[in-house]
Amino acid sequence: MTKPRNDNFLRALLKEPTDHTPLWLMRQAGRYLPEYRETRLRAGDFLTLCRSPDMACEATLQPIARYNLDAAILFSDILTIPDAMGLGLRFETGEGPRFERPLREEWAINDLSAPDPFDHLRYVMDAVAAARKALDNAVPLIGFSGSPFTLACYMVEGGGSRDFRHLKSLLYSRPDLLHRILAVNAQAVTAYLNAQIESGAQAVMLFDTWGGALTEAAYAEFSLAYMRQILAGLHRIREGARIPAIVFTKGGGLWLEQIAASGADGVGLDWTIDLGAARRRVGEKVALQGNLDPGVLFAPPEIIATEARKVLEAFGPGNTGHVFNLGHGISQFTPPEHVAALVETVHGYRRQA
Repeated sequence: MTKPRNDNFLRALLKEPTDHTPLWLMRQAGRYLPEYRETRLRAGDFLTLCRSPDMACEATLQPIARYNLDAAILFSDILTIPDAMGLGLRFETGEGPRFERPLREEWAINDLSAPDPFDHLRYVMDAVAAARKALDNAVPLIGFSGSPFTLACYMVEGGGSRDFRHLKSLLYSRPDLLHRILAVNAQAVTAYLNAQIESGAQAVMLFDTWGGALTEAAYAEFSLAYMRQILAGLHRIREGARIPAIVFTKGGGLWLEQIAASGADGVGLDWTIDLGAARRRVGEKVALQGNLDPGVLFAPPEIIATEARKVLEAFGPGNTGHVFNLGHGISQFTPPEHVAALVETVHGYRRQA
C-alpha cells in the first residue's frame, strides 16, 4: 500500500512521532459547506447522494479541497447496513432517519441476517475506491460504521429517540432478542468494514453514538462486547500497512479504561472529559482523538484559537498519540471560515518535547 504523502494521522494513531498534531473533523463533509449543499441539491435527496459513488466521492473530497486537513472520511451514513437488511430507510425533512419496518416482533428479529457488503452495499465500496483514487495518496481515507448497539437503537426505535423506550424495554425484558440483533449487527459491521478496507480505506472508525445512554453494566454487555468482537475480526494489515481502528462512544468517558482495552488503536473522546486526565488514565495503551466542543466553532476566530490551544495544551507534551477532532459532529450552522481558523491554529501549534 502506497503511504500517503501526509501520513501524520496514521502515525498519530500508531503512537509514532508526527510533524504536527493531525486534524480532521467528524461530519467534516456536510451541510455547513455551501459546495456540499449544491451537491445535495443536484442529488435531489440525501439517500440518492449516499447511493451515488461519484457524488459521495465528491462530498468526501470537498473539505479536503477547502481546508488543510490530515484525513478524509468517506461520505456515507451509519444506517446503510440496516437499510440493506430491508428495514426501509427514509429521511424526512426536519425529522431525520425513519425505518418503515422497525424491529418490534420476535419473528422479524429471528429473520434478521447480515447483508453481503459487496452485493447489497456495493455503492459504498465503489465510493471508497473512487475517493481513494481521487485523493491520490495526499491524505489517508477513513472508512466507518455505526456500532452494533447504535444501529440497534435506530432499528428497534424506528428512528431517533429521546428515551429509547422500545430498545430499553427489549434490553430488560428480552435481552436474548437484543443479543440476537447485536450478534447479526456485529457480523454485518465486521464484513462491512473489512470490505471498506479491501476497497481502499486506510483507517476505520466505529461510531457508538448511543452507548453512553446505557448503565455501566449494560454498556459492557450490550455495546463494548460487540465492538471488541468486531475489532478482533478486522483485517488490520493491508498490503503490508497497519490499518488503525478508532472507537468513539459519545458519553463513554466513565469507561475509558475498558474502551482502551478493547483492541482499538485510538479512542475518540467527547468534550465532557479533560484530555490530559484521559491521557493519564490510558497511558501508552492507545492514541486519543478529540475533543473540542463543536459549539466553540460558533464563537469568533480568536476565541476558537484560544479554546483549541486549551485542548492541545491539555494533552500535554510530546508529539505522539493525539489526533485533534471535535467531541462530536460539526454543526450545520458552523461558519466555514471558523473551521479555517481552527485548522490554522492546530497546525500552527508546536508542543514541547
